[in-house]
Amino acid sequence: MKFCTLLSHSLERVVKPNVAYLRECGLGDCDIAKLCTARPRLIASNPEHVQAMVTCAENIGVPRGSVMFRHALLAVSSLGKEEFLLGCSARVEYLRNTFRWTDAEVNIAVSKYPSVLNRSKESLQRRSEFLISEMGLGPPYIAHRPVILGLSLEGRLRPRYYAVKFLQKNGLLKCDPSYYTVFKESDLVFKKKFIHSHKEDAPHLEKDYNAACKGEVPTNFRFT
Repeated sequence: MKFCTLLSHSLERVVKPNVAYLRECGLGDCDIAKLCTARPRLIASNPEHVQAMVTCAENIGVPRGSVMFRHALLAVSSLGKEEFLLGCSARVEYLRNTFRWTDAEVNIAVSKYPSVLNRSKESLQRRSEFLISEMGLGPPYIAHRPVILGLSLEGRLRPRYYAVKFLQKNGLLKCDPSYYTVFKESDLVFKKKFIHSHKEDAPHLEKDYNAACKGEVPTNFRFT
């Protein structure tokens, strides 16, 4: 069962002190319950380790009592013990180098989207190559909108970028849209705004877009 970890630890020596400490950190019972459900081993960890996780969360720019504090703890608790005991410094350094961020920018990115700490190095590298090298987005732009790093590269970011670029190249857009908005919109809204509304001028666009979502690169989406 999911809560076997909790049941196997002392309520008095481990669980209760951790719950009390998390309350001191500004988490309500509802937040603690969500943490317990998502990561039972966090509540059942050595109290010193829980304190180290809190310190790590604060070091990456997420203060106690903030809206993202629970999410930061969840992200930190998913790392290896050695990593959070070292304050997540290796992860933060990798993010800084991969996305060419300043210290301030990496703090902004992680504080807005703590789950970026749990992305694999390969995943982050591929997104950096696409967003910065191919699309030409600036590091500050990404730092202030880090949630896009959690979106599917092949299933969302790349095909939507190709579709919008095709429309721009062919003069079918009245103004350049925000790529953050393009990436964040639901599939239904995106298709309505950028695919279906151009059926007459670009009858092949939907087919090309669907192919791109499957990992293909249609001829119309090959830009030089």
